[in-house]
Amino acid sequence: MRPLLALSALLALCACAGDSENLPLPQVEIVDGGGHTDAGTDADAGSTDAGASDAGVDAGVRPVDPFADRVTEYTFGDQAGFGQDRFPDVVFGPPVGAGQHAGSLDVLSLGKGGSITLEFTDLLAVDGPGVDLLVFENAFEKYGGDIFAETARVSVSDDGAIWHDFPCDPSDKDGGYPGCAGTHPVLSALDNGVSPLDPAVAGGDGFDLADVGLARARFVRLTDTGLNSYGGTSGGFDLDALAVVNGQLPDGGAP
Repeated sequence: MRPLLALSALLALCACAGDSENLPLPQVEIVDGGGHTDAGTDADAGSTDAGASDAGVDAGVRPVDPFADRVTEYTFGDQAGFGQDRFPDVVFGPPVGAGQHAGSLDVLSLGKGGSITLEFTDLLAVDGPGVDLLVFENAFEKYGGDIFAETARVSVSDDGAIWHDFPCDPSDKDGGYPGCAGTHPVLSALDNGVSPLDPAVAGGDGFDLADVGLARARFVRLTDTGLNSYGGTSGGFDLDALAVVNGQLPDGGAP
């Protein structure tokens, strides 16, 4: 039954993506540091400076949590579209994994070469023991054991101006696409009791800030590698969520 479940999830993603084709970008809220809001509806609203603290798409006021809080910049590539009707909320909060053999539909497709930059505003990723940051896509294990993966490059920054890129080889399928995001199924979901903050059980792809020589990361940029599956409106890397594993409050205090 598990292979059938994986196939049905994949077909559902394609079907839902087809229904979203040619949809305009939804209305988004532009929030500045003083709480002033303006409404925007076109793609230009998403092309903001990731280093500026006074523009972006915000998750709103909520308690401190380890998930992404704000979209500061985005560019959708060809064959994007799926998830835009729920953007930006679809990339905030915890992952909604579908398990080892199925891909979640609670995702945003970036399209070929698409990119999105997210900010942590209340709990920042810091270099601690092992994995510091988890990136959740919707990879799944196919019948026979192969992983259906759609990869993205991961870059991190503390100030939004100086970026550090994790090495990623999207052409090395046999090696598991080392260093790329989008290669492991997501096992944590809202109702299954699997912690989204434990790299040993959560699924997704883990990143250690020590690998790029960065002590703290406030911003994370994901860029589709251009070597994925593209068709309909669900092409490329499909972002579910980001999670801080080792975190620190913006003032340097412990959470």
